[in-house]
Amino acid sequence: MALPWIYPVRIAQALFGVIVIGLTGYVVSLFYNGWSYSDTVNFLLFLGCWTAFVAVPYLVVAPIWFPRLAHRFVIPAVEVITMIFWFAGFIALGAILPAPRWCHGSACSSLQAATVFGAIEWVLFAVTSYFSIVDLMHHRGAEAKTHTNVQMGV
Repeated sequence: MALPWIYPVRIAQALFGVIVIGLTGYVVSLFYNGWSYSDTVNFLLFLGCWTAFVAVPYLVVAPIWFPRLAHRFVIPAVEVITMIFWFAGFIALGAILPAPRWCHGSACSSLQAATVFGAIEWVLFAVTSYFSIVDLMHHRGAEAKTHTNVQMGV
């Protein structure tokens, strides 16, 4: 039995979420640094936690072991919301970072890396969101076709 392509993507999503937790957590731990007071850094820390400990476990476990919790509208909603969050997070952090030639020190380098990993997370969630929405549309189309055929007596 072949492993579906979605599981390695989910592992990458969770792993990159943990990496972002580490990078932003390091910056937040530096209280003397001006970056630790940024809401954007805190938002990326939240996103890492949200992705690694809420969204990805739900998206992996619910369809397999708890199918009643994996409603066909909730799965795409979690995907799209997480994708939008990552887009907003990495763009906001990239906008407040100084140019690379002015960005020195471990905190600034950590935030640059967090921005890159946030962009990768956004791409991964954009791909899985697309397929989730396509699956939703295919499911709705099949349901409507079956419902119409039953009413028409076909």
